[in-house]
Amino acid sequence: MNQAAMEELKKQVRGEVQPSDAGYDEARSVFNAMIDRRPAAIVVSSGTADAAACVRFSREHNLPLSIRGGGHNVAGNAVCDGGVMLHMGKLRGVRVGVKNRTAVAQAGVTLGDYDQATNAHNLVSPVGIASTTGIAGLTLGGGLGWLMGKYGLACDNLIGAEMVTAEGKTVQASETENADLLWGLRGGGGNFGIVTEFRYRLHPLEPTIGGLLIYPIAKSKEVLRFFREITRECPDDLAIASALLANPDGAPVSAFVVCYNGDPTRGEKALAPIRAFGPPVVDAVRPIPFLQMQTMFDASYPPGRIHYWKAGFMSSLPEEAMEVAIEHFAHRPSSLSSLLFEHMHGAASRVPADATAFPHRFDHYNFSVFGVWEEARHNDVNRKWAQDLWQAMGSYLSGRAYVNYLGQEGADRVREAYGPNYERLAALKKKYDPTNFFRLNQNIPPAN
Repeated sequence: MNQAAMEELKKQVRGEVQPSDAGYDEARSVFNAMIDRRPAAIVVSSGTADAAACVRFSREHNLPLSIRGGGHNVAGNAVCDGGVMLHMGKLRGVRVGVKNRTAVAQAGVTLGDYDQATNAHNLVSPVGIASTTGIAGLTLGGGLGWLMGKYGLACDNLIGAEMVTAEGKTVQASETENADLLWGLRGGGGNFGIVTEFRYRLHPLEPTIGGLLIYPIAKSKEVLRFFREITRECPDDLAIASALLANPDGAPVSAFVVCYNGDPTRGEKALAPIRAFGPPVVDAVRPIPFLQMQTMFDASYPPGRIHYWKAGFMSSLPEEAMEVAIEHFAHRPSSLSSLLFEHMHGAASRVPADATAFPHRFDHYNFSVFGVWEEARHNDVNRKWAQDLWQAMGSYLSGRAYVNYLGQEGADRVREAYGPNYERLAALKKKYDPTNFFRLNQNIPPAN
């Protein structure tokens, strides 16, 4: 981009435009330190008008446009090389409607922002598991979280949105206005435009019992077997995950992560079988504020670390799959790497597959390999470890994927993320973005 074009862009937006100055490197940095791209310009958005201006400017100058919400996605699609990056990070307002139990959130809001604003009124929406995550990407990709069994996914609670189209026009999406677009935004990612405002349904915030139960690494298979057993009849109020990870001193351990949201007496009853399994090395499960539950893993994923993830859904959890996971975990090159088995059930699994763009509506598990390390010189060995484990687990996976956990993995994996809804999404893409202008995402090309 030449200087004349840069000056033109500055005149068209109200927000700050960052070339290579003191704030440039900070603005282009995202959660995954593997991503090192250099936009020609970064527009720190002041609102919807800036988003529309960036679309028009990028189209006129034939430049790629990337959109950053929270910058937490592992694929790094928030940052482009040589184009315009729209940085929504300063748009962090949340308006809570207590009487009608709705909330309106701007595109730069994090889960921590959202929970703090809504929990202050004893209200909550099911949004994610880490407070530093942006609500925008999380919701547009579906949004697994601690409350999905009770209240569904984040996208199930999206009741409206404001979006800038590929033509630079602002449109509204709701059940009564552009309802097809709302369907696509409920899990279809950033394929249709720039969502500048999200409107959510809120629910009563009930007491939370949550935390970690940690066991010796030698008990990993017993822990996973019990996880499989306990999740066969799991109440909607209870979320449980199983993980292989390191404790704070770097020693490998096996763990349960639990979150019960509801009546405390029923909660203790639901948790009793889990507490009885053991004994754990650490039992840190206790009544806690929901805000604290949402920050439980923040310290484990600070900015500046390198990430390489592989993830996919599993219809069941056979013994052989447990053995493969445990064996490969034992040989991980970085003590920061971990494996996670999340259980999806309850309200999130009872939605019809075609009711939203997110189609994976059945009781199942999400298996994730989180490769994490600190120095680029270790990239090859850590990527190879994750890829080898992923290949070894291949026969136990269901051929379905959670789009929010995908890296740069190609068109076939995007199809896995949308399954039976892919063709409908491609048709919707043709309607709202026929030239595939919004392509820096887990891309769904327009239908032919």
